[in-house]
Amino acid sequence: MAASERSMDQEVVKSSSFLQKFRLYETRSNFYMIGRDKNRTFWKVLKLDRTEQTELNFHQDSTPYTESECFETLRRIHEGNRSTGGLKFVTTCYGIIGFIRFLGPYYMLIITKRRKLGEVCGHTVYGVAKSRIVTIPHASVLSTVAYSKDEKRYKRLLCTVDLTKDFFFSYSYHIMHSLQRNLSNNVEGQTYYESMFVWNEYLTRRIRNNAEDCMWTVALVYGFFKQVKLSVSEKNFRLTLIARRSRHYAGTRYLKRGVNEKGRVANDVETEQIVYEEPQDGHPVRISSVVQNRGSIPLFWSQETSRLNIKPDITLSAKDPNFEATRLHFENLARRYGNPIIVLNLIKTREKRPRETILRVEFANAIKFINKGLSKEERLRPLHWDLHKHSRKKGTNVLGILGRLATYALNLTGIFYCQLTSDGFQNQNPSTVENNIGECSTYDLPTKDEIASDSVVENGNDSKDRQKEATILQKGVLRTNCIDCLDRTNVAQYAYGLVAFGRQLHALGLTESDTIDLDNPLAEDLMGVYETMGDTLALQYGGSAAHNKIFCERRGQWKAATQSQELFRTLQRYYSNAYMDAEKQDAINLFLGYFQPQPDKPALWELGSDQHYNAARFLASSVPEISRSTIKRSLSESSILSEGTSTVAGRHGLGEKDEEVKGLSDSAPEIISTSKTTSMIAGSFSAPPPILEEIGLEEILENDCFCFNDDRHGGDQCTCAAFDMDWVSSSGASCEDESYGRSALVRSFETIPESTNIEPEICVINTERDEVTTVEGEAISGIPQGYVRWVMGHFW
Repeated sequence: MAASERSMDQEVVKSSSFLQKFRLYETRSNFYMIGRDKNRTFWKVLKLDRTEQTELNFHQDSTPYTESECFETLRRIHEGNRSTGGLKFVTTCYGIIGFIRFLGPYYMLIITKRRKLGEVCGHTVYGVAKSRIVTIPHASVLSTVAYSKDEKRYKRLLCTVDLTKDFFFSYSYHIMHSLQRNLSNNVEGQTYYESMFVWNEYLTRRIRNNAEDCMWTVALVYGFFKQVKLSVSEKNFRLTLIARRSRHYAGTRYLKRGVNEKGRVANDVETEQIVYEEPQDGHPVRISSVVQNRGSIPLFWSQETSRLNIKPDITLSAKDPNFEATRLHFENLARRYGNPIIVLNLIKTREKRPRETILRVEFANAIKFINKGLSKEERLRPLHWDLHKHSRKKGTNVLGILGRLATYALNLTGIFYCQLTSDGFQNQNPSTVENNIGECSTYDLPTKDEIASDSVVENGNDSKDRQKEATILQKGVLRTNCIDCLDRTNVAQYAYGLVAFGRQLHALGLTESDTIDLDNPLAEDLMGVYETMGDTLALQYGGSAAHNKIFCERRGQWKAATQSQELFRTLQRYYSNAYMDAEKQDAINLFLGYFQPQPDKPALWELGSDQHYNAARFLASSVPEISRSTIKRSLSESSILSEGTSTVAGRHGLGEKDEEVKGLSDSAPEIISTSKTTSMIAGSFSAPPPILEEIGLEEILENDCFCFNDDRHGGDQCTCAAFDMDWVSSSGASCEDESYGRSALVRSFETIPESTNIEPEICVINTERDEVTTVEGEAISGIPQGYVRWVMGHFW
């Protein structure tokens, strides 16, 4: 092949092709991975050295081969290694997940089977159907460490991260980014691996730093992906729902709570809803998306899981008096989505004993404190609404009320909409589609007035044509939370998604109205997708499917069956949290690289509690020795990265990260008992409700808190309605009660299960068959009978 032709081929490979199928071969001294593109137009070769015990050495041949050239190369390799067994085929695979080392050799994780989940903009999205871990060094050079008990245990622990569940990827589409970012920002090189949603960033770091490109690895996103084909008025379209879980401060329910020193919160999930019409040859394609966010309350709080206490205490720390970590969290949201940030807080306003309400008051204080230093455009827009209280009222249309709150939020943020040509829609590199919609940036977005007037228009005179040809960008985001960001949050996210769904279909010209009634079959279809997403995310973080009582009632499901299902899921969740989450958290820390084993350091399973490492030190000293065995918290980025814990991190062999950390106070506030704290609190807040006629929320909010921080409400003054808590001092007229809100104490309170309407007769224990069943006869498998008896004894 001529040099000019070879150079041209290299440019084609570099600019528009992706390796999608691979074959792995081995000799005694090397692994050879052969990769080809989808259309079989070129092949490439990667060689990995097998002679080193503890080093990872590889060489990528930059030359693109034809199929015949590739197999001729393999033939020569076989002939050259005939004396040691020749070249042997190992397996077919579909990409490298990454490389990892524990105490001995390096291992390579590969995808050996994939399944198609759907497509976005013509780019296929796959799920991992089967994976394999391959030892790189040849058996003849392995040391005894490779066969040690600890090495085998680390390997088994890594394999507990089930890559076949809820991990997905795309070769040609940046699935870790939203559609708006993909179409408006040209993401070049390997930077997309640095995304907070790429879970194998650590595993691929070594090869990315030494190889010319990322064609051998796939960027894995963890969360949820589902695509369905729907129709309206005989017009077909696709609905895609994507949930991306952050790899920062990732973990399980009780082992990851609140925020860390870098402003990263637990259970941080970006949810994107994409709607586009079925593409037709020669016709432009209209596509729309909307993004929302869920995440733990960004305060320093936690819960210690215990096998002896089914209702773990909530511990709120006052280690961050200026809410620095909370501010960092919202700054990160503003960088990602722009302003405004609407904060929908769904936790309780009234409790017999203060639990969730402790966090509610502190969160309101934090938002007010942060808003004082922000301009009018940058201020957080908090909405506090007690979903639990209103869902218990007979005749209350919870989804209808949430829809009105969602309408208010969506009026502020808008949706993303654009029109793509068929060529741009099918283009393999999504960043090139920006030529079809013009220059735009996620962080330099049009104003609300510009969105309302459809001012981002390329051409056209008729208003209807202008609407179809306009490019509209979402500006800002709705952030929703309850305590776990699972059950109530998922209901609220569905309500927001339904309001957005109506506007998306209208923007695509599929409906005349921009609203969808709850009785519309499309609303039922969307509910099913969100319910599936809620169950998936709840299993990942909480250990059981989500509590879907509101969805079940909406469908008219039998009340007894719903109660039985709620109890079943409560049992699953608490059993998982108490008995399984510790190992699950260790596996996540190992997979994400937050713990890196070293031969002369303690093993991962030997380390103690350090979710918030500084807080854990004084908490542990206050806990009786007999109960310490019940505490098993996870490693966190804060313990690895903060300057104050660098010595400890080094002692435990923790991995280094490249982000700068702003350390917070190491002071250890004292702990007071629940009874002492409760006795100090009495009365209630009192403040006039805000003027909200234009959005129709005054009757919705009732006695809940709505903090708007608008100039018309007094600028920096927090305009909160009464918190409706009879145990708070009546002397305070705002969210900031000096006797309670800014105490330099750690407060511990007992939590209440998410589901409270549980009847004792809806679960049956069969002592003869040694199983537990629901009223519908469904066996509760995987939970010991004695444990269920003990749990039920705590509920009634």
